[in-house]
Amino acid sequence: MLTKSLLCAIIFVVRSAIRGDFLMNKSVRKLSLTAMGIALFVVLTMCLQVPVFENYYLCLGYIVMAMFCCYFGPLSGTIVGTAGVMIYCLLTGGLNGMPGWAIGNIVIGILVGLSFKLTKNFKHKTLKYIFIIVSIVVSTAIGILVLKSLTEVILYAHPFLVRVIKNSYAFIADVIVLTISLPLCESLKPVITKYIKE
Repeated sequence: MLTKSLLCAIIFVVRSAIRGDFLMNKSVRKLSLTAMGIALFVVLTMCLQVPVFENYYLCLGYIVMAMFCCYFGPLSGTIVGTAGVMIYCLLTGGLNGMPGWAIGNIVIGILVGLSFKLTKNFKHKTLKYIFIIVSIVVSTAIGILVLKSLTEVILYAHPFLVRVIKNSYAFIADVIVLTISLPLCESLKPVITKYIKE
């Protein structure tokens, strides 16, 4: 009962902020939405854990990050993904992986956000999806396999190859979630663009 009430309250606030019911100017509204995006990233990451390999799971917070990259641009998407990871790690006590994961999300947010921006006017949907999926794979490889692994080598003196192999699970899981997010971004486009313009 409490969870349902909380979910209804969150939906009301998000809907009101998107529509501008609180009489906010655009920058305040965008800031409020970004804060809500960070909160949704943390909630989805903590509450909906779908295990895939060993101790790894699909980080469903990436759905929120992809939505923000798509509709609000690379900066908002990067802030949602990076701050979301930092808060999630602080809440769960998993600080060991946080610096590398946060740095990786900066690269993922910027590159995926730019790919959405560059393909905004593409008329050929298949070409658009291929371009975005390639950017997802490349940015996640750079962010997770390279930067996260290097950060862990520097901070914890782990061998680089061992970290790359360990992080390959996270790489695969993150690519899957970000790719699955594409149809969701497309299906919500008419609703969200209507509210953004208002």
